[in-house]
Amino acid sequence: MSGSPTRITAALPAPYRARLTGIGREINFAQGVRLFDEGDHADRFWILRSGTVSLDIRVPGSAPVVIESPGPGELVGWSWLFKPYIWHLGAEAMTPVRTHEFDAETVLTAMDADPAFGSAVGHWVGQVLAIVHAVITAHGGTATVTSSPGQTTFRLTLPA
Repeated sequence: MSGSPTRITAALPAPYRARLTGIGREINFAQGVRLFDEGDHADRFWILRSGTVSLDIRVPGSAPVVIESPGPGELVGWSWLFKPYIWHLGAEAMTPVRTHEFDAETVLTAMDADPAFGSAVGHWVGQVLAIVHAVITAHGGTATVTSSPGQTTFRLTLPA
């Protein structure tokens, strides 16, 4: 497995990986199944165990554009961490996929209960967001963030 900063093995120390995976459950997706759609409520996330998922974004007047394809060990979904908990991308299994699935509320509670664990998980999600930003801008799009107490708004756009 690569040392990519978005892979769980590089992003989280072993005790935090064990803690996180201990509160997840194993779930599989067949090729072609949508994990989530842009604009829907974000109440969970996944760490891929095997397979590949495509992350896509809607583009006015055309089909969604695939912007990234996470693989084993990588995080799929970050909107669960930011109110109002709305998916900013869509995701579809490109191959049969095995995952660890996590309930966002359970993970948020664990993060609040242990600030060091919460900081480590939050830092990991931040690294993933940095890559999303780089990919969107490489496609000629924009990625902006605004924040106010209790709400963070992400706006991801690609040119039509």
